[in-house]
Amino acid sequence: MFLVVGLPGAGKTTRAEELAAAAHALRLTADEWHISLFGNVIGDFQRPGGERWVLEGRLISVALQALRRGMSVVLDFGLWGRDERSALRWLARSAGASCQVVYLPVDKDLQIARIVHRQATAPDETFPMSAADVDRWREQFQAPDAAELDGGEIPAPPPGWQSWPEWAEDHWPTCTL
Repeated sequence: MFLVVGLPGAGKTTRAEELAAAAHALRLTADEWHISLFGNVIGDFQRPGGERWVLEGRLISVALQALRRGMSVVLDFGLWGRDERSALRWLARSAGASCQVVYLPVDKDLQIARIVHRQATAPDETFPMSAADVDRWREQFQAPDAAELDGGEIPAPPPGWQSWPEWAEDHWPTCTL
């Protein structure tokens, strides 16, 4: 399983398409599903249980089914949080698959330029984003460290959680393991 990590405008979907083609993998891009199901209104990305988390949970369930059947999967979700990535790395391994974190850092000026271009050329394929959104998201984003990028040891779940599956089922309420 490939986890494509980065902020909006980092080039995640382009890289996910390349990885999927090279690995003959199933590509699951949450933004494409979200727009086709709910339109290009951002909705509730922040609150667990919001539509984005519900959607991601279902896509993760599909990914796990594919991994168990020997297929490769590319998750193009952004995956801004270390806990999300740790849970997915653990779930991939529990399904008998390896997991690679693919991080696409992006300079803020280039990020904004790409977002503006996307909104001008394909407004129905993107979400509205302001410079203030970009600043807030850049503060929230947790870049992967060397251990994540090298496929190192998966840390223990955060305090209050006994296991990564328990954390994942709470974070992504529709995720069936």
